[in-house]
Amino acid sequence: MVNAPLHETKIHGTPSFPYSVYHGNIPEWIRSFPLHWHDHFELIYCAAGQIQVTIWGTAYPLSENDLIVILPHAVHSIEQYGTLGGEYYNIMFHPSLFQGSEDDLCSEKYVLPFLNGEKSINCLHSSDSPFHHAVISCIRFLIEHRKDSYSTKELLIKSNLFYLLHYMNQYSTDAAGAGHLAQLSYSRLKNALYHVQKSYDHAISVQEAAAQCGFSESHFMKLFKELTGMSFNAYLVNYRLDLAAKQLSETDLKIIDIAENCGFHNHSYFTRAFLKKYGRTPSAYRKNAGQ
Repeated sequence: MVNAPLHETKIHGTPSFPYSVYHGNIPEWIRSFPLHWHDHFELIYCAAGQIQVTIWGTAYPLSENDLIVILPHAVHSIEQYGTLGGEYYNIMFHPSLFQGSEDDLCSEKYVLPFLNGEKSINCLHSSDSPFHHAVISCIRFLIEHRKDSYSTKELLIKSNLFYLLHYMNQYSTDAAGAGHLAQLSYSRLKNALYHVQKSYDHAISVQEAAAQCGFSESHFMKLFKELTGMSFNAYLVNYRLDLAAKQLSETDLKIIDIAENCGFHNHSYFTRAFLKKYGRTPSAYRKNAGQ
């Protein structure tokens, strides 16, 4: 059984209109959305409470009315902020929505620079920032009409997305310097994340993971912790535990078989690690999930 893909290839919306708005609530609906990346632009608006979004290894706490911008291919996650909960909306739209003819000047001038790393934009925009002031009415319109996007509001939706793109360009900067170089290095770490997803049920050494990225062990360990907030070994254990929790709640497999499936060949260690992460034993977790 595999976990959600790290490179998310899901079509948001429809193939001809790849746009969607999702409503989320942490921790009531989901505990977190783990590290992943996709080919869409994504804006996350915090409607109430607080959440945390981590992009390229930097954690951004969001409070009510804050907005965050995630460019295509950026490695990111969404999680609970401390002990608090939060309500939020994800606005997802694919770059192809802005493409006209084959030699579309607007697409080349205003979209491609974000995709090829020539342009960047600050991630977090609080309610008093200029970008927030410029786009908040547009954001609220897209959220309000998220359920009739494909029935009567397609032209208004698309016009609002062009409006968003305009201001993303207005407040963008040239992607250069140490920050850009760091992102290029982080991007190579995707190979290690893919390797974990493919081989999590086998022993994976730091040396093996570093080789997947073409880094020395010491450089790999430094970058990996910067990107994920944890060591490689801790990430591997955490990934396996997430898979185990999913199998406990969705299958009738024996707990000892689930542990083996997820790469835990020492059953007592699996129980201790699971208890530390989830605050209950695997059997208690399964019992609670069925209620």
